[in-house]
Amino acid sequence: MFIEQLPNWVRRLYPGVKWREDATSKVIYLTFDDGPIPEVTPWVLDVLDRYEIKATFFCVGDNVRKHPEVYQEVLRRGHRVGNHTFNHLRGFEIGCSRYVENVHKASEWIESDLFRPPHGQLRYAQLDALLPEYRIVQWDVISRDYNGKLKPEKVLNIVKRYARNGSIVVFHDSIKAEKNMKFALPKALDYWIKQGFTFRTLE
Repeated sequence: MFIEQLPNWVRRLYPGVKWREDATSKVIYLTFDDGPIPEVTPWVLDVLDRYEIKATFFCVGDNVRKHPEVYQEVLRRGHRVGNHTFNHLRGFEIGCSRYVENVHKASEWIESDLFRPPHGQLRYAQLDALLPEYRIVQWDVISRDYNGKLKPEKVLNIVKRYARNGSIVVFHDSIKAEKNMKFALPKALDYWIKQGFTFRTLE
């Protein structure tokens, strides 16, 4: 549980960061990290279209550079986008100035005031430097679809178990997560809809 849904004491260590939206509203905020890529992102877009759901895609700047047509399709279909650095950097492994520079490089390709740190890693100096420019978003539930050691059924059970009112839920439109995500996403949507949830993009 510690990974899938971080406890409140961990969240309080990062003031100004959004982990969850309104807990009184039966709404889920679907997010997808690490794209866009032609092998996976269009499949996600088609699934969301079938359910008439809009989501927020936290994009890696270099992927946008390499696959601009896929990125434009995300926008064309009415989804929200956010910055996920240019090179998918781990914040704990790099200094503040280089990290912020990489975020700004991504912003040349991604027009958004939303930012999510890859791997959830963000030093306090990086947080302080980015907060004036960005709404920094972590997650309430992470599916762990990227973990090849997990069976697809486990990923589905994670999001079914932990999603709640106002949850910001993370999937990944990446090769690494493809198998687990493609199994879990439509089944999770069916489950949440039966539970009475609606879906919104992050604002």
